[in-house]
Amino acid sequence: MPNSLPERVVQKLENLPDKPGCYQMHNSDGKVIYVGKAVVLRNRVRSYFHASANHTPKTQALVEEIADITWWVTQTELEALVLENELIKRYKPHYNVRLKDDKNFPYIKVNWQHDFPKIEVVRKIQKDGARYFGPYTSGRACYQTLDALRRIFPYLDCDRTITGQDARPCLYYHIKMCGGPCIGRQSKDEYRQTIRQLMDFLSGDTDRVLKQMAEQMERAAENLQFELAALYRDRLKSATQIADQQKIIGATLEDADYIALAQDERTGDTAIQVFMVRRGRLLGRENIMLDGVEAPPATGNDKPGRYGQIIGAFIPQFYDNVAFVPGLILVQAMPDDWAVLEQWLGEKRRARVELREPQRGAKRQLLELAQANAAEFLRVQQAEWAADTNKQTNAVAELQSALGLEKPPSRIECFDISTLQGTNTVGSMVVFAKGAPLKSAYKRFKIQGKGSLGEPDDFASMREMLRRRFRRTVEAYEDPDPGARSRSDDDGWRILPDLVIIDGGKGQLGIAVEVLDEFGLLDRVPVVGLAKREEEIFRPNEPHPIWLKRGSEALYLVQRIRDGAHRFAITYHRNLRRKEQVRTKLDDVKGIGPTRRKALLQHFGGDLDKIRTASIEELLAVPGMTRRSAEALKAQI
Repeated sequence: MPNSLPERVVQKLENLPDKPGCYQMHNSDGKVIYVGKAVVLRNRVRSYFHASANHTPKTQALVEEIADITWWVTQTELEALVLENELIKRYKPHYNVRLKDDKNFPYIKVNWQHDFPKIEVVRKIQKDGARYFGPYTSGRACYQTLDALRRIFPYLDCDRTITGQDARPCLYYHIKMCGGPCIGRQSKDEYRQTIRQLMDFLSGDTDRVLKQMAEQMERAAENLQFELAALYRDRLKSATQIADQQKIIGATLEDADYIALAQDERTGDTAIQVFMVRRGRLLGRENIMLDGVEAPPATGNDKPGRYGQIIGAFIPQFYDNVAFVPGLILVQAMPDDWAVLEQWLGEKRRARVELREPQRGAKRQLLELAQANAAEFLRVQQAEWAADTNKQTNAVAELQSALGLEKPPSRIECFDISTLQGTNTVGSMVVFAKGAPLKSAYKRFKIQGKGSLGEPDDFASMREMLRRRFRRTVEAYEDPDPGARSRSDDDGWRILPDLVIIDGGKGQLGIAVEVLDEFGLLDRVPVVGLAKREEEIFRPNEPHPIWLKRGSEALYLVQRIRDGAHRFAITYHRNLRRKEQVRTKLDDVKGIGPTRRKALLQHFGGDLDKIRTASIEELLAVPGMTRRSAEALKAQI
């Protein structure tokens, strides 16, 4: 073992168990920087510190940062795989391979457990009896799919309770995108048959659905229902066009996923392409960029082994929350722990899952097509990044020159106030790093104070927000022991901006100057005010504004920052107003939570007077109500 290791690490290495499990590497700040799994913890963890080990630069950098090691012992390697995936999602370690953006993919949810299933787009799968279809690359892709299918399979997405007794339908009925079960024009069985066809279509069983639709059209024509037959004809035509766009892969009606990747050998940028084949048809594909992938070494040609490791890290994260796991997953390179992955996938599917690397034939050709698509997606992404980076760099440089700053403003913070007649006053702080929004650093402020006359005051609100922001910075720098701060503390407060933009004119700028001077930061933090009307920029103690050149990258950057702060503040303000508007006297009754409140309002038609005058027995007729809660309601409302 190297002599330079911290004593704490050396002690941990001596006490590692000879059992399977999961391990975490921590840096000097206690942050988790790597999570791994092992069949034998002692052997795997100690291998990082062998002097003879030929580690990659990334692993060498990891080892240099390690200040502590913790671990969990598991019964099997499979349990370690599950735990590793959970820990990677929780801590997002810097040295682990992760899905870039780490987002939850959207799904189309069909609430099949209800009598009249409604359709919605969700990002989380629950065990609630509903059917889920996806995942999709974006919410936009989900809505585009639903928009096309709704014209073929009309469905409900309203909040109505379907009784068939409503006086009038909504607009969607009149434009033939809903069958009108709310007014009794479509029975429960007829509606569920339509939704069953939609689910079959999403599942890839398009031939059977097209046959059923053709039979419906012919049946309507035989019954002389020519208008209905024409409607079925148009829907059948649209459905056929969509089905024709799905590439037929082979004669076998199998379900399979094809996983291939492309990597930039210089940078390590890696893209994954997943082709989804259902019942022999290529239904869709997912493009995913990976984070934390190391650039391959200049020497050596272990591409299959390296690709297998990347795919092995990708599979648990991608399939952890998917609605459907196919029985066959074809990969560009086999992971070393393929047997454990097969076992884990099989438990999710509740049936056997096979991982396979095809060597020849149609499957190999399709995998190569997926690889080509991954390479194209990577090329486009890198081109977009390069263009964006170039624009952002130029914008920051132009802004530095226009404002006469000593250094490029790498971190820009913009502050804005939003209110409506003095109510629910809020503030926003948006952050741009190197010309791009850093949304993880955005902050919201709920303004508590008033002006000098006890009335809402924009200047007083701006002063309160800026004081709260920069007081955190001063306190953070005065704290000699960063480890003593509570877990809720945000290290983002410690970072001083290179430029502060105040959304407002000279008055708001004067407030910012006062606050920065109060905390001794005026000489360290440049500040400007951005007037809303003409977009002129004011600097402290200068009578004339600065006008950025129209059409310049600097002006565009400032506008994006200002608009982002305004939008962020408005969104928070509207959320607070909405919460107040939906608040009723029921919210103040102890024992009446959101579920009972909703049930009461539905039962009594949203009329508080009816709830107030209802007897205990009438209240007990509401689903979920108990005598104790009914008595509390009568006593408090």
